[in-house]
Amino acid sequence: MTATVLVPMDDGVRLATDLRLPDRPGRHPAVLIRTPYDRHAHRAELRAWAAHGFAAAVQDVRGRHGSEGRWRPFHGEAADGAATLRFLRAQEWSDGRIVTAGSSYAAHCALATATATGGGPGGRPDAVIAAVPALGPAEAAREPHGPERLLARAGWWAAHGDRSDSDPDALGRALAADPELLAHLPVAALPVRLGRALPSWRGVWDAERPGTLLRTAGRAAVPLLAVAGSRDPFADDTHCLWQAWGGPARLLTGPWGHGLTAEPGPGARPAHRLALGTLYVRFARAALDGRLFPGPRGAIALAGSDLWFRPGERTAPQVWRFGARDGLRPLRGPDFTADPVRPVRSDTLDVPAAGPPDRCLLVTPPLPRPLDLLGPAEARLTAVADAAPADWAVRVAALAPDGRAEPLALGVVRRADPPGTSAEFTVPLGRPARRLPAGTRLRVEVAGHHFPAHVRQPHTGEDPVTATRLRASRRSVRLTGSALVLHTGRTRGVDPVQEISR
Repeated sequence: MTATVLVPMDDGVRLATDLRLPDRPGRHPAVLIRTPYDRHAHRAELRAWAAHGFAAAVQDVRGRHGSEGRWRPFHGEAADGAATLRFLRAQEWSDGRIVTAGSSYAAHCALATATATGGGPGGRPDAVIAAVPALGPAEAAREPHGPERLLARAGWWAAHGDRSDSDPDALGRALAADPELLAHLPVAALPVRLGRALPSWRGVWDAERPGTLLRTAGRAAVPLLAVAGSRDPFADDTHCLWQAWGGPARLLTGPWGHGLTAEPGPGARPAHRLALGTLYVRFARAALDGRLFPGPRGAIALAGSDLWFRPGERTAPQVWRFGARDGLRPLRGPDFTADPVRPVRSDTLDVPAAGPPDRCLLVTPPLPRPLDLLGPAEARLTAVADAAPADWAVRVAALAPDGRAEPLALGVVRRADPPGTSAEFTVPLGRPARRLPAGTRLRVEVAGHHFPAHVRQPHTGEDPVTATRLRASRRSVRLTGSALVLHTGRTRGVDPVQEISR
């Protein structure tokens, strides 16, 4: 049976918490989930944890749904989490051991208590399960090299920002009424166009990377399970968290989006439909019992196959040089116009067949044999822009022999090179893990925008969030000195469940 209690915080504010105990009497380890997304959505999860012998608690964070106080995203979660942990440990059913867990913002809450410098006695968890974690406001809002993530942040803030409840369809309704909603300037005035007060919106873009969690992850001593989707915007952040973690760290990455197994991406196979709940229980038991090997371990799915491989598998770089006969043959460009009035769009992989070039477009010959991509990817560019700052978006697609295009890798960076000056720089493209069949061609697009996923660079020197004017920018990609670099290798495969729980 699930009971609801109001847990007092250090300042007297009470947070609504649902609690379910195992059927058998005695003392139990606990799992705590702190969420802004409504604790009632976790009833089935509570029952599952309790059925496996864990006392399970889910709590509405401050100012959300049934909890008192003011909702300020990414503020105060460490202190409120610590107060809740102390409360749970004081209960007669507690054996003193607690795992904090959650997905997305709830993962931020789970991590905040483990990496905080304070908390006091009993205010730290004994293990953490963080799935597709939003590490902090800066990591959620911006790419590592500066460009702002517009569509995802607009959707999240429209649904959850500055309100005690949620309206998941808020942005969708607004876009249906005005399909050009996100194109209106300035971006900072979005709340006016949404028709409701959203005072925290302007501050979304003010935080600097790296945030507190990444800066302090190395001091964390408790075990961590970090779960990522290779198609999730936070995939690289999750990998960085796993690498930086001070205690035993396990990484699980599948060919999924932000919804994990409920959101399979290209190349997902039946072997990737893991029972994540069962895996979380196995990790929690191993972590609380002290049975995990020290250091980082994990498993990454090889999309397009049934295999999983270990992070750090031996790989070799494979280079496709721009303009080379056996590399990337230019189809359009390399000179083009990056016009924010008509930006290259993120919501389609279609490319124009005619008209003035709006991107540099290149393609490889068909692969002579299957290829396993197992590690970091990057584009090395030598390029010129007539404006500063200038954004550079590189998108790689896999073209099947029948012409179908599937997304493979993406990177966006902001550069401040002097206008008209040739510059050499790298655009990181994530960590694709994909088996490409023979006959596949790689298509590379180099553009100045990736909208609406990212805010448009106005090329006026103004802040892209507050800019009210736009102008086109002339770009040129130098074929000599530019290349696509992917890491390739071969793997025998591992059992992801074993890799996570030992």
